[in-house]
Amino acid sequence: MIENRLHFVHDTTFTEDASKIRTGHGPDNMATLPSFAINQLRAAGHPNIAAGLREMSYTPFHHPLDPLDLA
Repeated sequence: MIENRLHFVHDTTFTEDASKIRTGHGPDNMATLPSFAINQLRAAGHPNIAAGLREMSYTPFHHPLDPLDLA
């Protein structure tokens, strides 16, 4: 169930299956950022990742790592 939930989000929201990157470490590297974004949005309480991405895009002038409180 978890694998299907994660794959569905990767495929529908980030269109990962349509990627043309197929060799070397490229696919792994390109899967890292969407996975990070999904995990951070879920940790911030967004049950719907697409809706969370839209909500984050409403404030485009904020630093993208602000929700992590790193600074």
